[in-house]
Amino acid sequence: MRPSYITLYEKGELKKRIKALYKMMDPCLLCPRECGVHRMHGEIGYCGASKKVKVASFNLHFGEEPPISGNKGSGTIFFSNCSLKCVYCQNYPISQLGVGKEVTVNELANMMLSLQKRGAHNINLVTATHYIPYVLTALNIAIKRGFLLPIVYNTSGFEKVEILKLLDGIIDIYLPDIKYSDREASKKYSFASNYPEINIKAIKEMFRQVGNLVMDETKIAKRGVLIRHLILPNHQSQTEKSLKEIAKNIGNDIYISLMSQYFPANKAHKFPEINRKIKWSEYKETVDLLNKYGFNNGWLQHKNSK
Repeated sequence: MRPSYITLYEKGELKKRIKALYKMMDPCLLCPRECGVHRMHGEIGYCGASKKVKVASFNLHFGEEPPISGNKGSGTIFFSNCSLKCVYCQNYPISQLGVGKEVTVNELANMMLSLQKRGAHNINLVTATHYIPYVLTALNIAIKRGFLLPIVYNTSGFEKVEILKLLDGIIDIYLPDIKYSDREASKKYSFASNYPEINIKAIKEMFRQVGNLVMDETKIAKRGVLIRHLILPNHQSQTEKSLKEIAKNIGNDIYISLMSQYFPANKAHKFPEINRKIKWSEYKETVDLLNKYGFNNGWLQHKNSK
């Protein structure tokens, strides 16, 4: 399957999208925070990003869902910093402390090409929103040198529809979270009370662009949306409400990855109700909810629950 971004590149549309995205960096309006700092003039955004791209790591990754990792691995690029500040973030040294190395767009393009050469099924952009103009600039460079892999947009789901529309035809696979459907929990744990309404609008736009997950004959994803949902202790992730929202706005044929990997990292110890792993009974209740609302496509993660 020929990636659609090749057509955009050939028509010069990719360069137009890149230009539009750079305009949204100064003042910065790339994420729903819209903090408005002048990053191109050295100011630091709410996310912690400046005018330099920071990458924590890039490698073949085998810990994603089966159609993403496959048997050769997902070519994962972990970007530093994040527009959310989740108190329980398991990757907080990268997302909140900004651990990583500054790279140029040429170096970023080389990462993509290197991962392709190593046999990656795709390029997996993890938390790339605040660097997306640079990422597409790197993509433009990589295409000139033979880059052809599907692109995965791995995100917290805290995305502006306006930005997503500029990614239409560029992103092949969207891998968004649906963290909460409750404003109080969103505010308490991620300092973003507007997360629920922004999240569902974003996922609807992603689905409009690429539809449901499409896999090839070897069960490797080529296009579509796969939603992730991390179960929090004591029902703090409001799973039933989230599933209702998905069923109502998108349908229950969409693929969902139900994750039980939660453990109290970062500042979670300050919140007694989430200061433990989830119980097996909580996980089973969530699986029962999938069945209740007719969700039959996706993956379950049984490990790490008590």
